[in-house]
Amino acid sequence: MSDSYRISLADLAKSNQKILLKGSSRELDGQHTPTVEELTECLFFSPGDGRIWLDDQRMLLIHSSSFGLLRREMIDSLGLEKSRDILTRTGYLSGLRDAELIQKRWLDSDPASIFTAGTHLHGLEGVVKVETIHFEFDTEKGSYEGEFLWHHSSEDEEHIAAYGIGSSPACWMELGYAIGYVSGLVGSLVIFREVECQSMGHSVCRVIGKSAELWDDIEDDIRFLNVTSQNAELVTKLSPRLDLMEPKLLDDQPKMIGVSAAFTAANHSLQKVAPTNATVLFTGESGVGKELFASMLHKFSRQTGPFVAFNCAAIPENLMETELFGAEKGAYTGATSSRPGRFERANGGTLFLDEIGTLSLAGQSKLLRVLQEKEVERVGGISAIKVNVRVVAATNVDLRKAIEKGEFREDLFFRLNVFPIHLPPLKERKADLPLLINHFYHHFCQLHQKAPSGMTQTARRALLNYGFPGNIRELQNLMERGVIASEEGEPIDLPHLFRNEFIPEEIIYSVNRQGTLSHADIKKEATESLLEHISQFFGGKDHLNIEEFEQSLFQEAVDNAQGNLSEAARQVGLSRAQLAYRLKKNK
Repeated sequence: MSDSYRISLADLAKSNQKILLKGSSRELDGQHTPTVEELTECLFFSPGDGRIWLDDQRMLLIHSSSFGLLRREMIDSLGLEKSRDILTRTGYLSGLRDAELIQKRWLDSDPASIFTAGTHLHGLEGVVKVETIHFEFDTEKGSYEGEFLWHHSSEDEEHIAAYGIGSSPACWMELGYAIGYVSGLVGSLVIFREVECQSMGHSVCRVIGKSAELWDDIEDDIRFLNVTSQNAELVTKLSPRLDLMEPKLLDDQPKMIGVSAAFTAANHSLQKVAPTNATVLFTGESGVGKELFASMLHKFSRQTGPFVAFNCAAIPENLMETELFGAEKGAYTGATSSRPGRFERANGGTLFLDEIGTLSLAGQSKLLRVLQEKEVERVGGISAIKVNVRVVAATNVDLRKAIEKGEFREDLFFRLNVFPIHLPPLKERKADLPLLINHFYHHFCQLHQKAPSGMTQTARRALLNYGFPGNIRELQNLMERGVIASEEGEPIDLPHLFRNEFIPEEIIYSVNRQGTLSHADIKKEATESLLEHISQFFGGKDHLNIEEFEQSLFQEAVDNAQGNLSEAARQVGLSRAQLAYRLKKNK
């Protein structure tokens, strides 16, 4: 198992210190967040681009019978044991992702509700209905015990349809989900076992979960995780998603974040060519991250020299030769000393020439000579200087069309185009948006010392639908703007993000509290003023009574929460004590 994929469960516990408390199912009252209704409203559909989202996680909606066919093909081809391993591992990763989602979305919820949210999500995702018998936990000690009944297991239905009643439990993926979700919260390995299963002829599935050390023998339970015993510490094989979802912030290392097919293809090409000395030409729209890819290419290369970037469009034509090739003392007025050019400074390393298409024909001729001869001659110099430089170029224009117009030399193009890599625009990387949004959100919160309480669903839907003509650079700007404009303890909303940009008109449908599809007009939400909303509330009166409005707002929150002041306070962004005080003051 690769060291880069190893993470100890002790380290996992450290990364989940948001919930270091103990509790049990006895504390549940059905009113603490996240409620089933709130979880349901996190599921929304984007028919315009073929995606379904659970908060910021992309989901799939497939026929249960299709999953049954896949499951049967796996069993028939690989055997029961191998298929069980794969499906349990699949469920395990799904459980980990849901645990991350819940902790990130509901930071301040009580621990018991966080634990039971996984049972609600399992049902919301159409897998199984979970009935809680009891559970208790102590995350400081890393202990957990629980018992559940599973009804209407989709995995059992498909297994029985294919193989009939047998002698072994068959809810492999569902067990993996439970192990992943609860282990991710507790911070130590929790094993779940089916002691009764519909695939064995029982009316329901009965499941027991306990911390690993409370079971006698767990070798059969954990082999699918590739877990080994080393110095009495259980080590779990996890995917690299932890680095993607929670990247290290504010360090000097550039970050390449993405899982989309277009991004993966570009990254694969970069990894292929990096160890060589081949010249690389990056193409793509402005703002797609060409300099970032170039710096990562240098980082992964065998070169020991520096990475030097040069923007061909930023330097006047009369200074281009001096900047690239250097100048000797006295070569021109003001040249009081000799100075090396970019080629000399990049000797032994990489020279990145951005916006190469803006270089004049005269500049192109001189660049071509350097690439051919591998030597430069300073302005005012009399001797050539040998250089060993890997040239990496980038352009946001079609150089072939520039050649047809006589604006770019064909021979230089072929010198640069040894290994072309096209970088996709952000609109072709929609699957990467949740990762990038999350990264920039945490980065700018730390950079600007701000603490918003996340993002509203409206803001997330708008970002998922937005075309991003400025690509990643524009997303970065929008997220920084949103963090700066937000209020402490309040979520980032649409007006914080968009000012003069065109608001996307596409609609993303969400599931409302009644379980039906609904949608919000993003453009209307963004343009209709708060004052107009309040005026409509008071029947269009010319003047407003703020105290009356505040009292009505708080009372409605209390009514919606069925008298639960903690829940009502959360809805209006106050503490329980603050809400109680204002209710009393306004009476």
